[in-house]
Amino acid sequence: MIVVRVELWSAVTGQKRELARMVVDNIGTNDTGSICDYRVRTIRGRDEQTLQDGMVRTLKGTAKPTREGKVTGHARLSLHVWHLVAKALANIGYGN
Repeated sequence: MIVVRVELWSAVTGQKRELARMVVDNIGTNDTGSICDYRVRTIRGRDEQTLQDGMVRTLKGTAKPTREGKVTGHARLSLHVWHLVAKALANIGYGN
């Protein structure tokens, strides 16, 4: 499972605050392990504790994610993880 966290770090005070979280988990792999399908879920909340609680509940199936989707046929060995993150976000309606 890949967890993508978005944090705001203050250049003035050095404080950090988590703003968003997304979970990407492998739901299928080809025979060689080079091509994978992934489930993508964004977690409800806007602070670290709420996001952590929401992630635990979402993974247990007792809470619904904010958005959910899939990335299929991703070439995980030849592409950097940022390609997967970009596909995941686009698939669930973020970005262009």
